[in-house]
Amino acid sequence: MRKRRLRKEQGLLKPMIRPVDTYEIESLGIEGRGIAHRDGKVAFVEGALPFETVRAELMGGKKNYDIARTTEVLRASPSRVQAECPYFGVCGGCAMQHLHPRSQVAIKQRVLEDNLQRIGRVKPESMLRPIMGPTWGYRYRARMSARYVEKKGGVLIGFHEKHTRFLVDMTSCKILPPHVSNALPALRELVGSLSIRDKMPQIEVAVGQANTVLVFRNMEALTAQDEALLRAFSDAHQFDIWLQPKGPDTVQPFYPTTENLYYDLPEFGVRMPYRPTDFTQVNFHINRVLVGRAVRLLDVQSNERVADFFCGLGNFTLPLATRAAYVIGVEGSTQLNQRALQNAVVNQLEHKTEFHCQNLFEATADGLRALGQIDKYLVDPPREGADALCKALAELTPNERPTRIVYVSCNPSTLARDADTLVNTVGYRLVSAGVVNMFPHTAHVESIAVFEKV
Repeated sequence: MRKRRLRKEQGLLKPMIRPVDTYEIESLGIEGRGIAHRDGKVAFVEGALPFETVRAELMGGKKNYDIARTTEVLRASPSRVQAECPYFGVCGGCAMQHLHPRSQVAIKQRVLEDNLQRIGRVKPESMLRPIMGPTWGYRYRARMSARYVEKKGGVLIGFHEKHTRFLVDMTSCKILPPHVSNALPALRELVGSLSIRDKMPQIEVAVGQANTVLVFRNMEALTAQDEALLRAFSDAHQFDIWLQPKGPDTVQPFYPTTENLYYDLPEFGVRMPYRPTDFTQVNFHINRVLVGRAVRLLDVQSNERVADFFCGLGNFTLPLATRAAYVIGVEGSTQLNQRALQNAVVNQLEHKTEFHCQNLFEATADGLRALGQIDKYLVDPPREGADALCKALAELTPNERPTRIVYVSCNPSTLARDADTLVNTVGYRLVSAGVVNMFPHTAHVESIAVFEKV
């Protein structure tokens, strides 16, 4: 690799010539790339939209597909817009800024329906209205990389380029809240002035309703001068500074030393304190709407017992507890279980809730029975879905099963797989489903589905 780089600098390597062809784009893939067919192969074309004709250079691929990149749009889609971010196309953070936001949602809904039909062999009886909100400045949680690059004249902070480990030389980000985006140049200058500028690979951002926390991953101890610089930056920009010298368990506030992160769910009178490294939804505006819709779709009655699987901090558990007789939260992380219990105490709901630590990827029918008779389920799994939970549910008797399940998903393919089990094996109806635009301008598809016992 070193010899190749030297030969390139000396001009001894021939430039790589990539074939350029014309593509008729038929649809949009889940990664935000246009899909075309050419010479019996599928082509995934970056920067192309459905119903466009583009010229694109071949970047690579395998036996049954090609990957290409748009070099010229010959016939543009009416949904094409000018990307607002100057780094779009280079930064790997967003994939759809060139597509109108409403068209982005339509594409995501089509992806959801296609997955349910193709993988799950199911079709919702009705489609829910998409949940949408602000399309810029929405990302309240982010993990940014930091790297000292001498050739760039200092420290780069931000996200990786598409398909590489290089960092984008960025000084703003349209999807971060404005006060965070505006501070990026000063943040680069700060890290560049530290004695451990090459030993600080990551900065995590957590924006709460009252304050914003920056968690610096410091792989070496700070000097007294470094600490003074961090405090001055905190005072000037109104950020709380936390440090992470080793693993996630070592995260602690540095300046100021108080912990004050929280978000509210006003519809339910619930306040959710959290730590900057806890899992929370990145889009607080959408999360409020999503929680409200999920609780209404579950149609919880005041005499019912509800289970919230993959409950995390209690994002759904505590709002449900304001409506139900009793709610049991189940989560695989001991740390999140403890945090959920603390949040129940903060909101004076400890008498209506309990929390269990259980590996739900190994869920069994006996484990579900041990929770007692449950009237309704709320299921909010990670990308892997809830395969074991749905299969365990199939082993319960009809009388032991919940009358209704609301399933919140961040992966349409695993939702479709689990819908197949619930509908075609267990015998539930898929009453409704719809998309949640939690991550505008990305290809990420969040969704919600309602299952009802026949």
